Amino acid sequence: MTAHQHTGRDADRMAIRDRMLERVQRRIGGLLTEEHRRWAAAGHRSASLVSDVAAVVRSADDRVRAGLFLTGYLAAGGDPGAARAVDTAASLEMLDAALAVRADTRDGVALRRGLPTLHVSHAAEHERNGWRGESRRFGDTTSVLAGDLAFGYADRLARALSGAARREWENLRTQRALGAYEATVAAAAYQDDPWPAGCLALACSPGCAAGAYAVHHPLRLGALLAGRPELADVYAEYGARLHAAWRLRGFLSGGPDYDDEAELLRDVLFDAEGRRSAEARTRELAEDAARALVPARLPSDWHAELASWAWHLGATHCA
Repeated sequence: MTAHQHTGRDADRMAIRDRMLERVQRRIGGLLTEEHRRWAAAGHRSASLVSDVAAVVRSADDRVRAGLFLTGYLAAGGDPGAARAVDTAASLEMLDAALAVRADTRDGVALRRGLPTLHVSHAAEHERNGWRGESRRFGDTTSVLAGDLAFGYADRLARALSGAARREWENLRTQRALGAYEATVAAAAYQDDPWPAGCLALACSPGCAAGAYAVHHPLRLGALLAGRPELADVYAEYGARLHAAWRLRGFLSGGPDYDDEAELLRDVLFDAEGRRSAEARTRELAEDAARALVPARLPSDWHAELASWAWHLGATHCA
């Protein structure tokens, strides 16, 4: 096979994944449009809560979790025409939306991707209308309810999963929540270190546990749904290294999970040589991630595609 033919085949496979991602978008859009129509026709004010969920999902334009899942699924030989795979990818996007809403409310985040977060916009709505009670409390309450609704839609989209794939989905849901709790406690107890030491040691320390689970569970879920359970542990090894590379890149570039303390630590500890050393460590982690895939004996183009995730994704994906 010529290099040109090989490149063409690679492009075809990536195009299959991209078309699946488009189907995921349509699936989410169709679900939320139908839900909004249903509740609006019944005269319920709660239709606005569906609009809130839709706005949050639309704002997450990177589709990292769905992309990881579909790449792992297709690399494992999964059927690109399977509606269950599209629904699973959509459920991961909805879960991300739910967790983002909850995190914004919990942390008092004012803006997400340049737009007011739900708890802020609903507090402002309350104040504009002169409603009784406390505006901030109203904003927090409605935002939490939007998160609840998104969790419900995520579960609905994942309902076709069974067996090991279903158990993986349940583990993902549980461990992302527990990881977020551990990170919150660590920050409150002054135990949260901006330097991602635990991640670099491939350990789920409190500061990176939720993010690590959000990387390797979608990959494992892809293998299980494709009927390749033997790939699940390989994907987990790859995912740990992938996540560590993202976290280190996020620290070095000042990603959204790194505050003023991280900036101070970079300025104090990292001269030009220190930064070069840390960047070299990022490259080592990317190479380790690619090597972790070798036992899987994946098609060369899918191996290369998975390996590229550690190299090309930016700091915004470190969480």
